[in-house]
Amino acid sequence: MSNIPLQLQVVNFIKNAYITIEGKATNNCFYIIRSGNVLISKESEKNKTETLNPGDFFGVISAMSNHNHIETAMALTDVSLIMVHKEQFPLLIQKNNPVAMKIVLSFSRKLRELDTAIAELTLKSISTEDVVNLFNIGEYYLKQNQFNHAYYAFYRFLQYCKDNENAPKAKMLLEQIKPHAKAVYLEPTKDQFKRLYPDNTMVFCEHEPGNELYIIQSGKIKITKMIDNKEVLLAVLKEGDIFGEMALLENKPRSASAIAYGDTQLMAVNKENFKNMISTQPQLVTKLICLLAERTWVVYRQLTNLKIKSKIGRTYDTLLIQLEKNKIPIRHGMAYSFEFGPKELANMVGLNKDEAKEIMQEIFANKKFQLVDNKITVTDIEEIKKQVDYYKKMEEIESKRKQSHQSL
Repeated sequence: MSNIPLQLQVVNFIKNAYITIEGKATNNCFYIIRSGNVLISKESEKNKTETLNPGDFFGVISAMSNHNHIETAMALTDVSLIMVHKEQFPLLIQKNNPVAMKIVLSFSRKLRELDTAIAELTLKSISTEDVVNLFNIGEYYLKQNQFNHAYYAFYRFLQYCKDNENAPKAKMLLEQIKPHAKAVYLEPTKDQFKRLYPDNTMVFCEHEPGNELYIIQSGKIKITKMIDNKEVLLAVLKEGDIFGEMALLENKPRSASAIAYGDTQLMAVNKENFKNMISTQPQLVTKLICLLAERTWVVYRQLTNLKIKSKIGRTYDTLLIQLEKNKIPIRHGMAYSFEFGPKELANMVGLNKDEAKEIMQEIFANKKFQLVDNKITVTDIEEIKKQVDYYKKMEEIESKRKQSHQSL
């Protein structure tokens, strides 16, 4: 690959020209600014914009995930841009390692920003990412008789908080549960890249410092988080997935826990071999960035969904997100059957039993929606987009009405 010439196209836009438009299909390329300034705005954040300067880039999320643009880019001045097509990306990062690091770091920061925004909308309190919380997590798992996880959390707590007031109790509990625990890789060696985690053993724990990312070679990994003193399942990752990259790249505590779901083989990548991987395995780094782009897009859509005040509007938008995730084109007259029923949809939206009953009745009153084999089916896929647009428009009208009353 190193002998193939890198061919990048330079494109120019005059002041006030639109470069990308939110919601429009991507052309599988992103832009690096050579000269001038670009204004980035999002429909969901009307009062918040960002100005990009030479050396900055935009459009990476849509280009690398093959989703519609999630932001609008407008030329603040006359601008000159380098246009990078998705298929050229492995060659670009092989020849210019800092570009890859900058892009990966930008995803990591963006994901944390979005996660914080979602937490502020959904939770009354946000737990701080503090290593002393490992003790509380250990106690939680101990009460659940999850000795593997409790042992791991107490072990890490003592590793980082040996002078804490709870250290003596943690030592005592650690000795008590040691015969019942099968925690692994508590002190892995630096050259121990390939690791087998037995079923239900912890790879890392929420709040602990992180210095490795992981690539699943076989098996599955559960990602969980403690919310209101309960363990919540966030995701189940499968072979080929990459996780743990944010802590590695930003030197910040783990934001969630990773647990083997069945016997699982992982490849551990630390900072030293990650930098080497950029040079020697650009295809793997490209996959990492594609996964980060997809993850960032999903979290961004979750955030825009939460900002819809109408619960039925949010329910329609949740269906739209599923279509977008699966890259189903919105075409008039096209039928589609989802892989879930009303109960699962209500759980996705966060509806209680009474809300779910009322909203599902209203949805199925629309003759274009049917329940077939306990799966939601729509006879015209375009109807979902129309309903989402309708409820968003109604909220926009209501918001403008309130603003005009306040100004009187």
